[in-house]
Amino acid sequence: MEEKIRIKIQKLRPEQDADISLPRYMTEHAAGMDIPAAVSRPLVMEPGQIALVPTGFAMALPPGFEAQIRPRSGLAAKYGVTLVNSPGTIDADYRGEVKIALINLGRNAHIVNRGDRVAQMVIQPVCRGRWQLVDELENTGRQDGGFGHTGF
Repeated sequence: MEEKIRIKIQKLRPEQDADISLPRYMTEHAAGMDIPAAVSRPLVMEPGQIALVPTGFAMALPPGFEAQIRPRSGLAAKYGVTLVNSPGTIDADYRGEVKIALINLGRNAHIVNRGDRVAQMVIQPVCRGRWQLVDELENTGRQDGGFGHTGF
């Protein structure tokens, strides 16, 4: 059964951003909500450029949850536009405007227009760990095999 939690959300500029929708699920079984850009004018991103894109909202996640900000696959595959930090994490105690850190890895300039869906947000429960200092760790078949240890 699908569990739904209540998340308080605030439009930070309600009059100015009346045309910008709240994040929303675009299909019945979507895991992530698409997030539209609340840019005041078209934002031209040159190749290699990083931009912090405003969304016009802040939220209050319940304790024990986080919001993961993830790239949209269409933007990445078609234009090479993705997130600098992926996934980005929004903690339950953050109350500032959600902003999307985009990077243009493509070969051409990319324009972010008002209302463009620039990222997706997945709400997840958080499990916090507690350290237990030990003198030795248990052996495994892998041990310290790192990047590429199983081949490519």
